Amino acid sequence: MSVLQELGRGFGVALQPLNIILAGGGVSIGTMVGMLPGIGPINAIAILFPITFAAGLPPESVLIFLVGIYYGSQYGNSISTILLNVPGTSSAVVTAIDGYALTLKGESERALAVAAMASFVGGTLSVVGLVFFAPVLAQVAVRFGPAEYFALMLFALTALSSLGGDNVFKGLIALGFGLLLASVGIDPQSAVPRFTFGQLGLLDGIDFVVVVIGMFAVSEVLLTLERGEWAREKSGRIRLVWMKMADFSGTIWTMVRSAVVGFFVGVLPGAGGTVAAFLGYSTEQKLVDREGTFGKGDPRGVAAPEAANNAAANGSMIPLLTLGIPGSSTTAVLLGALTALDVTPGPMLLTTRPEVFWGLVASMYVGNLLLLALNLPLVGFFARLLQIPRWALMPGVAVLSVTAVYALNQSVFDVFLMIGFGFVGLVFRKASIPLAPAILGLVLGPLMEKNLRRSLALSGGDWEVLFSSWIAIAFWILAALLLVVPSVTSGALRRWAFHLWSGSSASSS
Repeated sequence: MSVLQELGRGFGVALQPLNIILAGGGVSIGTMVGMLPGIGPINAIAILFPITFAAGLPPESVLIFLVGIYYGSQYGNSISTILLNVPGTSSAVVTAIDGYALTLKGESERALAVAAMASFVGGTLSVVGLVFFAPVLAQVAVRFGPAEYFALMLFALTALSSLGGDNVFKGLIALGFGLLLASVGIDPQSAVPRFTFGQLGLLDGIDFVVVVIGMFAVSEVLLTLERGEWAREKSGRIRLVWMKMADFSGTIWTMVRSAVVGFFVGVLPGAGGTVAAFLGYSTEQKLVDREGTFGKGDPRGVAAPEAANNAAANGSMIPLLTLGIPGSSTTAVLLGALTALDVTPGPMLLTTRPEVFWGLVASMYVGNLLLLALNLPLVGFFARLLQIPRWALMPGVAVLSVTAVYALNQSVFDVFLMIGFGFVGLVFRKASIPLAPAILGLVLGPLMEKNLRRSLALSGGDWEVLFSSWIAIAFWILAALLLVVPSVTSGALRRWAFHLWSGSSASSS
């Protein structure tokens, strides 16, 4: 049976009234969960799965509901990120770069509308890829070993050279700080504490949520206290907000390209939305940022990470469903849910349980439409959060931050650690050091270390293993190009400008 025929059967499952309601409920809950920093989809799925399981729903219906929470939360993250500069996940950190800059310019509704449309485009295009490329991409993903993953992570870090703006050195400072934080905790190989300074709270390492909320949310509160900005934002009535055609035409190709990047990154187990968002953003910055507007409130800087990380969320379904390999903690919970429902993910899933696979794929089309229909009209309502006086809003952000961090491990130490990172973030901001590279260094540092050690262990300490496959070599070449090409290009442009200026000066004299 052809792919289109199987997809037609899948729509027969997805368009059942019960499954439409479950898809709509999943994306709605996911949006609300994504708006609250520190909670995340994994907690919502873990809490709600036993309820749906006890209700006796068929496996495809349960999966439609739970996966709806997963990709619905990807858009919900953008709301608190854009409005309050409080990223709930590491992938949302990239959206904060231009999203919050647009909010500061009084264009929060514009940023939210672009984020909603980018989430829809990224999610929809990735589902198309899921339909036609799942079997092939699953076979490619199997070829990724530790050496290939190390090269991929190095490539992702190299792409950060553009996030430091005009001063790449400041970006490297932030990146080094993030990698330093990633090394705190128990050494994974020798089990020896590293940089814990005798603090029991650091033995498990520093939680990314503590760092993100501290450096973004707490530093924003401290910055507001320092500046004394307590005035009320511009007011106006709540209205329906739709994306302007100029914004759509100006960002559509950014959305498409970033969705492709995000989808292929999402297919790789362990890469996830964080790498996808950073790569999508840095790729677009190098391709289209000729005016230097990225980081200053460019809608394309919102569209790129949102499309990429939503595409990655859907792309991560490929290794989960076709190989039984979860690529993140959330998909690991989904794997457990599948097992509990007596569904065995793997290459035979498409033939043994086609209603589960194709019903889920078709429901993603439906869910993305519902997500757009629910959230785009509510952009004006979300933006009204900014009309709360800052003397009330900032304490609310502080309380939300403390609550989210304390809820992680019920640890007061984490709360004080978050406040400390708030002051670090304040120093970074005043010194014009970007925050995003520090977060990526913290997230990717353990993955790089783990895959580097695995590679060397498998090869008996032979460093040539890092260049042993064409996939690894390709990433090494791309990383080198990212370092060399911008400097060569900028040097050539400076020489061309000098000759042009010299010629014009000579002709005028």
